[in-house]
Amino acid sequence: MRRAYKFRLYPNREQTGRLERTLETCRILYNELLAERKVTYEVTGGGISYFEQKRNLVKMKKVNDHLAQVNAQVLQDVTRRIKRSFDAFFRRIRDGKKPGYPRFKGRGRYKSFTYPQHVKSFKIKSGRLSLSKIGEVRMFQHRPIEGVIKMCTLKRDDIGDWSVIIVSELKDTPKIAIEETIGVDVGLKNLAVASDGLILEPPTCLRGSEKKLAKLQRRLSRKTKGSKNREKARAKVARHHRKIARQRRDHLHKASRCLVDSADRIVFENLNINGMLTNHHLSKSIADASWGTLIQFTMCKAESAGKSVELVPPRNTSQLCSQCGAFVRKSLSMRTHRCPECGLVMDRDLNAAINIRDKFTLGQRGRACGAVSVGRGDEAGSSPNYR
Repeated sequence: MRRAYKFRLYPNREQTGRLERTLETCRILYNELLAERKVTYEVTGGGISYFEQKRNLVKMKKVNDHLAQVNAQVLQDVTRRIKRSFDAFFRRIRDGKKPGYPRFKGRGRYKSFTYPQHVKSFKIKSGRLSLSKIGEVRMFQHRPIEGVIKMCTLKRDDIGDWSVIIVSELKDTPKIAIEETIGVDVGLKNLAVASDGLILEPPTCLRGSEKKLAKLQRRLSRKTKGSKNREKARAKVARHHRKIARQRRDHLHKASRCLVDSADRIVFENLNINGMLTNHHLSKSIADASWGTLIQFTMCKAESAGKSVELVPPRNTSQLCSQCGAFVRKSLSMRTHRCPECGLVMDRDLNAAINIRDKFTLGQRGRACGAVSVGRGDEAGSSPNYR
């Protein structure tokens, strides 16, 4: 099991210059390696492998002084990023998705570089991060690092502040005995409603900051392009966006902790969130809710606690009655479930959460018995709170 720790860096002026030059060198190298792959395919009809590009770095460093000023393992990681980009490109082609050919990185589009090996390329000494070819950078380490340190990534945000993400490896936590399972229905009115009655409020970070954000953006639009005042206004807008993102992540971390502490197994719907974002009426609220991030945080915390998170198909979870199984069609505006068959009346989100839990439980029993369950209903892949 791997865990990432993010700490703020406070480099001095000289170290900031070295970090900026290293980042720019990595960006230029990335573009050169991408161009090499593109030209090689156009000329020969075949590709160039990751290992060939990695070997060519030795020759490139002899003719390029800028590359010689950067740690060799950092440069090798750039070739690894190119490989991952093309691996993802060909995977999307195989899956029949929109391919999205790897793009060249313009200024400001390449924001991080990685030291892939602890001790040999970087060390941590009493509150300072010692980096090869850069020096000892002051680091605010607000919590201890557990496990064996493996790698670190230095990242610059849109404002120019630097942070480090340190990845360590820990022993896997043994799974605990499952005693309680809850289903969780995510939505917009409530961020999450659990089958045991737990209700989590949605984050309103973006909605609550829209007026101030609009004011800052209007000031930015009035500034002359290329001027120092425009750059200052742009930094203020970026700083406010960063604050909103941090508030949202803090809220989602607390919400995921509540879910993990409430049960041994948490069941979510396997939602097509990207498809939901095409609805221009609800896309801003869906993006602000960040259901995918909530599920990801819950998975990470559950793994550390020895618990589990499961995903089930979202088909009919909001339309079926959780008591008798009758199909009760409801529009999004109908917030109460009323079953004409058995007379059950409850909140539609709680009804959906119970259906999510039961769908996983019945699926487990069906697999144990060798049976295949077939669901009824309406649109597949839609969210109960989204329809």
